[in-house]
Amino acid sequence: MTTRYTSAPAADLDGIQSVIDIAQQAAEPTALETGRVYAVRTAGGGTQTLNLTGPEYTGIPARKAGNTTVRDATSFDAYFSKHADASTEVYADADRLTVTAVLDAHTADIARWAGHRLTLALRQTEAWKQWIQHDGQLMKQEEFAEFLEDHLPELLEPSAAEMLEIAQSIQGATKVEWQNSTRLNSGQRQFQYAETVQAKAGQRGQLTIPETFVIGLVPFDGSVGYKLTARFRYRISREGGLTLGYKLERPGDIIRQAFADVVTAIGEQIEQPIMNGTPA
Repeated sequence: MTTRYTSAPAADLDGIQSVIDIAQQAAEPTALETGRVYAVRTAGGGTQTLNLTGPEYTGIPARKAGNTTVRDATSFDAYFSKHADASTEVYADADRLTVTAVLDAHTADIARWAGHRLTLALRQTEAWKQWIQHDGQLMKQEEFAEFLEDHLPELLEPSAAEMLEIAQSIQGATKVEWQNSTRLNSGQRQFQYAETVQAKAGQRGQLTIPETFVIGLVPFDGSVGYKLTARFRYRISREGGLTLGYKLERPGDIIRQAFADVVTAIGEQIEQPIMNGTPA
């Protein structure tokens, strides 16, 4: 005896599917835990992946990213110690005066994002910029005297008190005719001038200033101070006017030394080697 099987009519199948759909819709919702990946069976019998690991679900960025800029070695060390790991790379660029750390640099075996960086961008102090700005520039007597008075804290040799006296002497001899200058055995330079007072005989005087003087400057915010030698510059015009100025000795060497000292200070606080250059 042969048994026959017959298929349910299409209308019946549709009805069955409708019942399944209604039953699924009526099921109690299930709370899913963020930070996980789920495989969900669909109504058609397939499988759908539900990824709840993205930042829109967890509220946490997928990775650290961004470039933080600091202005001194102390701040660099503080941020570095918080975020660096054994594969972090550090580069020093003497031309740009920057130190850059790639905190998530590639390892020997694993490629990483290299998108989380820390940069030390040194900023020159106002005192340094002002001395460099006037380096080699001749100024009128009063202007030069005022410059010395405004920068007494940086004057080391002769002392600030002696330099103040020189500045006041320069200011007191503005309305005179400068005649010549002589270099003394002591290394100082003596200027001769004649002052004509109305209804009186002409009066003569002298102004003595050192050939060189020493200043102390901090090149960068947060760095240490360095000594620089400055040489007095002057010019006596044909009309008897006097202009004064100074020329710093090799200030570029001081900048390079100051940057090297900052790099050394950073290297003493971290385990990673500091490479010469810039990261890709």
